[in-house]
Amino acid sequence: MARQNGKTWRLNRTVNLSVLVQLALLASLIVGSWVNLQRQLDSLQRDVTSLLESQKHSANKVETLQEKVISHEFRLKHLEKGLHE
Repeated sequence: MARQNGKTWRLNRTVNLSVLVQLALLASLIVGSWVNLQRQLDSLQRDVTSLLESQKHSANKVETLQEKVISHEFRLKHLEKGLHE
């Protein structure tokens, strides 16, 4: 059928310089994106580690404050008992 029109589709197997340049640019973009992603993941890991350390520090402070609150409540109850007696 295609030969009747005189137009046939042919696959050109030659690779010219522009195709090689495009492939090299595509490969460099992929490698560059991967390297950038690795840097971002490292930065995220540092941020998460810092956040976890900060959270632990804050939890320790809350525990200390909670102990002080309990101590003050006990003292207040003792003082109130002394005033009522």
